Amino acid sequence: MKRVMCMILLGAVLAIVIPVARVSAQSSDTDSGTWILNVAKSKFSTAAPKSEKRTYEVSGDTVSQTIDRVDSEGKPLHMEVTAKYDGKDYPIKGNPEADTVAVTRVDPYKTKATLKKGGKPVVHSERSVAKDGKTMTVQVKGTNSKGEKIDNVLVFDKQ
Repeated sequence: MKRVMCMILLGAVLAIVIPVARVSAQSSDTDSGTWILNVAKSKFSTAAPKSEKRTYEVSGDTVSQTIDRVDSEGKPLHMEVTAKYDGKDYPIKGNPEADTVAVTRVDPYKTKATLKKGGKPVVHSERSVAKDGKTMTVQVKGTNSKGEKIDNVLVFDKQ
């Protein structure tokens, strides 16, 4: 009888612990951390940057992103944004092509964003993290301030 009670108790504990562990593992954000652009694996319809580092810090439903880029001419660019995954516009600092971004979470591995300049959408992007968490791909489509069509696929490696 004691053994049966122990087995029932153990089953009850596991029934509670396993789902909590799964929820906890799923809630860790796949974007979080530092990502380095792999220029060789990326494809650009416009001039390719020489380098780019992205850092994402996620807290609840809020993401802070910092981008440090060296453009094709060697000019450094530093951008920052803090936004919620709610589809509302949030200000971007340091991006000459856009002044706000609206971000939505599609699933734990995919995020969509719309960048706007003066309230008008100029760029749409879709960010996907591989299931193993080692690679992030960002597809970017739109038009830059020079009127050039943008159709880029950026591939990043997790650091």
